Amino acid sequence: MAEALLFGEREAQILAAREIGHLSTKQKQVLSENGVIPPLVLMLHSHDYDSVEASLFALLNLAFGSERNKRRIVKAGAVPAILEIIRQQNEPLLELALAFLLVLSSCSSNKSIIVCSGGIQLLIELFDSQFPNCQCVSNQAKFDIISTLHNLSNSPQAIASIMLSGGLITLIQFVYESEKSSSLAEKAVALLESIVSSSEAALNQACEVGGVIQMLVEAVEEGSPECQEHAAGILLMICRRSRDRYRGMILKEGAMPGLLQLSVDGSRRAREKARSLLILLRDCGGGGGSGGGVSMSKKAALEEVMRKIDSGERSGSNSVEMVEEMIARLRT
Repeated sequence: MAEALLFGEREAQILAAREIGHLSTKQKQVLSENGVIPPLVLMLHSHDYDSVEASLFALLNLAFGSERNKRRIVKAGAVPAILEIIRQQNEPLLELALAFLLVLSSCSSNKSIIVCSGGIQLLIELFDSQFPNCQCVSNQAKFDIISTLHNLSNSPQAIASIMLSGGLITLIQFVYESEKSSSLAEKAVALLESIVSSSEAALNQACEVGGVIQMLVEAVEEGSPECQEHAAGILLMICRRSRDRYRGMILKEGAMPGLLQLSVDGSRRAREKARSLLILLRDCGGGGGSGGGVSMSKKAALEEVMRKIDSGERSGSNSVEMVEEMIARLRT
């Protein structure tokens, strides 16, 4: 097989590449040690569909579970070839190339190479509903795109590239238009939290996007448990950035019921985020029209709930019943 890939004609190379998927992990490693990765990468540059498909499958098999092979593949020049395959928009190859890029992006030493090769800008363009090419991207491909961006987001150059490419606005718009309980929305909100938590500039930019608070409040209300946690975390960062500016906006969007519910039945981290945000949102000034539309009777009940949150009460049927009653009252 190594000889066929290194020295064979087209048909022999394709057959050998297709056989790699049937080998054991040890056999794949032996092939890698015998120099089959460079000819497989060279096949990616072919204009022949069968050659490109066979090499993508073969390289994906060699990369899976092997950090050494992931590094070898990128070192052999695979990233520009993969990005070119993605640009060509051939649907079956597009999904395969995106899955392959996701696997390669999980290796820390590959991240900066993918970013510097223009990978982030291309992925965001594919994900952006404003681009006509977005229509041919399946939900699985979008999931792989978000996962790849998540892998790359801790690379030093990645956040700047995401912001310059309009990635924050694209992510916010995508979640705004999506079913909040979907796995795609959950993954997108998680990526958004990761970005804004690692960059003050990214947080500042996100705060200025129209509709972002409405989108996050809806995610807290309607999202999956993980989506609710991430959305509450972003709202908390926004409110901490400027409580005077954003407190009223968050209250006006009706955030209280969802946050109270999350403070009762969310995960440990979700409860902590929701309770921290509730404390920031409470009316410490005692009036003056800054209540964001919360009536005096509702404020009184809310203050009682907040006193329990302040005092650290975590359980007890009376506490839970009070929160549930407050949620019902806020929603009427």
